[in-house]
Amino acid sequence: MMIIKRLILPLFTLTLLLACDTNDHKGSVTEATQYSPSIANNARFDIYKKVTLNADLSHLDANQKKMLARLIDAAKIMDDLFWLQAYGDKTELLSSISDPKAKQFADINYGPWDRLAGDKPFLTEFKQKPLGANFYPEDMSKEEFEQSDFDDKRGLYSLVKRDPQGNLYSLPFHQAYAEPLKQAAALLIEASKFAKDPEFKSYLSMRAEALTTDNFQTSDFAWMDMKNNPIELVIGPIETYEDQLFGYRAAYEAYVLIKDLKWSEKLSRFAAFLPQLQKGLPVDDAYKQEKPGTDSDLNAYDVIYYAGHSNAGSKTIAINLPNDEKVQLEKGTRRLQLKNAMKAKFEHILVPISQQLIAEDQRQYITFDAFFANTMFHEVAHGLGIKNTLNGTGTVRSILKETASALEEGKADILGLYMISELYKSNDLKQGKIMDNYVTFLAGIFRSVRFGASSAHGKANMIRFNFFKQMGAFSRDQNNGKYRVNFDKMTLAMNALSKLILTIQGDGDHQRAVNLLKNQGILTEQLAKDLQTLEQAQIPVDIIFEQGKQSLGL
Repeated sequence: MMIIKRLILPLFTLTLLLACDTNDHKGSVTEATQYSPSIANNARFDIYKKVTLNADLSHLDANQKKMLARLIDAAKIMDDLFWLQAYGDKTELLSSISDPKAKQFADINYGPWDRLAGDKPFLTEFKQKPLGANFYPEDMSKEEFEQSDFDDKRGLYSLVKRDPQGNLYSLPFHQAYAEPLKQAAALLIEASKFAKDPEFKSYLSMRAEALTTDNFQTSDFAWMDMKNNPIELVIGPIETYEDQLFGYRAAYEAYVLIKDLKWSEKLSRFAAFLPQLQKGLPVDDAYKQEKPGTDSDLNAYDVIYYAGHSNAGSKTIAINLPNDEKVQLEKGTRRLQLKNAMKAKFEHILVPISQQLIAEDQRQYITFDAFFANTMFHEVAHGLGIKNTLNGTGTVRSILKETASALEEGKADILGLYMISELYKSNDLKQGKIMDNYVTFLAGIFRSVRFGASSAHGKANMIRFNFFKQMGAFSRDQNNGKYRVNFDKMTLAMNALSKLILTIQGDGDHQRAVNLLKNQGILTEQLAKDLQTLEQAQIPVDIIFEQGKQSLGL
């Protein structure tokens, strides 16, 4: 199988290029062999810590291991598709870069733009990354888009193109990327033959059909019903973060995961608290009238493969899906905690950050359990609040447009902390103490704010840092530059920011969201200096993976 794959890879790459209209591949340079890009900034080439992704597969039988291999092959196709959405011709770009570190950095960032530095180009031949990535024509303005009328204008699963007369139209993903999607679907069908769990077998077949039709809702419902499968797959066009122009279009990604049964058993009971926590949100009743789905579940996994959007720049350590509002309201969501990736970030990044920036007497509160809980309840909190605007104009996601992702991540962060504090009060959370979560939360802001202004998570963390600072939730010692949590003010700030974000979402107030991001989602001079301290201490910004079938012995 591996020999066959090597033989067909060049043909597959060609197929990808033929499947897409290359006229809109922004930033790519034709005649790639005739130039060698100059490096604008090589100081950041070492900001990632490499870790190996593996897991204990001893409980899996031979057929399940064969299935894993097919799932990884399907995930790799999502990786190639995301390259096309984010940049264009991967081979052309990478083959033009002679410096090994610059080439690896381009591979990590899926293009010549530094995702953790506001998408600034690190190769001099390239301009700033287009906000619409490769989802829209490069010469299209926001005004032209808004004034145009065409089918599937705001579709999750289509590209926007120009016809010969210059008019805008949409091209469905399953047509734009037809051949590679057929290959991915065939791999899922093949993998399903090795599946022991009947629900997972059925899901793989449904997801295969969804990839070739762009009709994902049925497979999303089926995914919500899976409870016992030891192997997990998330695959398809899912998140809209890559579309920074409007936040409408979804990008391809994949995760292949192994369920941690012991940790999952510990977490399973927390999803039941969602309805009562929704009722207690610190906001007027109108903004919490929706009832979160009661079929939500929490599980822990070891992730063994990331691909596409999930692998670009900063790496996800928890998943809350599906994004479909109808599925969320009827079924809830599933929260997948990626324990091995989380542990790598805690050990290699969060602990070293706390040693540099957290007051010495409060470092005792930095714990992995608190980091895990903060991350877990962040994902749970995506299910709280409101999905549809109060005035009936549409979903929060569609009305808040390009601001929606940052506001949603900010909501999840702050409501996750709110949930933890409430569960401590009710004695439903007994391990550790709330101060562990508060101090670890503060250290986590320093970790996530380094993801930069082009990241929804980075923007959300900058808003929270500046808001909390103004409310005195933490203080900074001018003599040694160390931060400490002020417990009572931290609680007040948490509730105030929760109310602000939930109100903006419920009102569908796009302008207020823009103003919040503009005024609070900024990197202050003092914070920039503190982050420089972390850079001087050579603390990684994030992690990259040694991953794949070879790492797993498959």
